[in-house]
Amino acid sequence: MDRYPTVTEVSDSARQLVSRFPGSGRLRRIGTSRAGRPVEMLSVGHGPRHVLVVARPHPDEPVGGATALALAERLARGDRLSPATDPALVTWDIVLCLDPDGAALSRGIEEATAGPGHTLDAYYRSAYRPVAAEQPEWAPIESVQLPETQALFDVIDELGPVLQCSLHGVEAGGSWVQLTRDLPGLGLPFRASAAELGIPVQRGTFDALYWENPGPGVYVLPPPDSTGRLAAGSENIGRSTWCAPQRYGGVTAIVEVPMWASGLAADPSPHPDATGALRDLAALVRDGGQQVTAVLDKARTFLPPAADSPPRRVLEWMADGLYDLVADAWEPLARQAADGPRRLTTAQVCALDIVARRQPLRAAGLLLRLLAAADDTAAPGLHRDLDELFTAWCADFEQALRLRWVPVRDQAELQARTVVAAAGTALTTGTAPR
Repeated sequence: MDRYPTVTEVSDSARQLVSRFPGSGRLRRIGTSRAGRPVEMLSVGHGPRHVLVVARPHPDEPVGGATALALAERLARGDRLSPATDPALVTWDIVLCLDPDGAALSRGIEEATAGPGHTLDAYYRSAYRPVAAEQPEWAPIESVQLPETQALFDVIDELGPVLQCSLHGVEAGGSWVQLTRDLPGLGLPFRASAAELGIPVQRGTFDALYWENPGPGVYVLPPPDSTGRLAAGSENIGRSTWCAPQRYGGVTAIVEVPMWASGLAADPSPHPDATGALRDLAALVRDGGQQVTAVLDKARTFLPPAADSPPRRVLEWMADGLYDLVADAWEPLARQAADGPRRLTTAQVCALDIVARRQPLRAAGLLLRLLAAADDTAAPGLHRDLDELFTAWCADFEQALRLRWVPVRDQAELQARTVVAAAGTALTTGTAPR
């Protein structure tokens, strides 16, 4: 496996698996996307307990498709990796792609990251990530109910899974796991697998800055009333699909693996100047956002309207305060770095560095695509100016974080091993089968 599979390839491989292992696997349509695309689920095994795996919840994170296929193949073959993979005890239900519409808008991402020339430049020119209200896992937080979201809620209510695993990927940094309830037996096998595969464990993450941290790379969702310890914009996280298995005594594991690794993500040493670094990073995300927005301002009259263009909706959403929201969320950390007894680590600052750089890059990549498709006479000049910024930002990102590509097979292997380890741990602490 030297590249990410497309959604079509994942679906075709699932059908072939069902044919190759008759009686072991079943493929069914559990829902329909907003644009009419199927949301499919592959089930392997016949046990009374269920492990639900959700691939491609974010369309710009394609590793989940590779992981889904690797898991399904091992399960159908009967590889007894642990009691959790015994088909008489556990049924594994794998949603092959939760956001097929978003994946269609990221359809060049598989080719862009294939071959020997893996670059952030190619990735961000192809990636698409919808606004929060159009992300199936996250939309309920925004009081929006998408058909993809409802399909997942319905499956959770049908199966009452002891474990839900959401397969995520991050552009750069290290690997980590977020949990809705602690699984004390997960940390050691997760870290052992990461070490064997040469993937750093993220010791400090932007997604869970204030969550409980029982061990390196493991973060546990704080109680619902601890809203001050949640990332900005996630105060209603209890509404998300992540928390739905709690109704049945289940737990959710969000498994993140990096496309490009940075050793800085695993460095627990105190940062020599965290206050200065946070100040610089806040300026970086704000300044980058302002530069992209300035180009957007000049192009608004000839770009497709937001109502008809998901990329345009993302650009307007980001321009409407998102850059400031990201930077402002770090103010408590800046105060802690300046006055508190704990000093921020190099790994924690690295995590924020990644966010500061990726926000303007995401927007610039989308705007470059829109400008390239525009027929207005001003478009080529705006594209040229933004392209120069974009190229320089990508190069600086790679150099500053000392990034190295993680082979797709290693990304998927770490994610698959972690899912199996989480299932084994959850089964020993979960509820009885329904």
